[in-house]
Amino acid sequence: MHYVYFLKSLKDNELYIGSCNDLKARFAKHNLGRVPSTKNRRPFKLVYYEAYASEEEARHREHNLKLRARALRQLLLRIRKSINS
Repeated sequence: MHYVYFLKSLKDNELYIGSCNDLKARFAKHNLGRVPSTKNRRPFKLVYYEAYASEEEARHREHNLKLRARALRQLLLRIRKSINS
């Protein structure tokens, strides 16, 4: 399986969107500071993820969420309670 995930920084309350094929391992790397783009924003909590059968689909979804404000806004409205808890 391949995943698109949202992490919420407990330091600055900002979201990070990423994709991977091993969600547990990737989440651990984020919280251990082994991901350069997020190491200064630790710790994180996982607030949302989607699973895909193919890496191509997951990467496409990640790209759309990062590039298209409307797609991101719709998803954030749907999961707002998860993000704010």
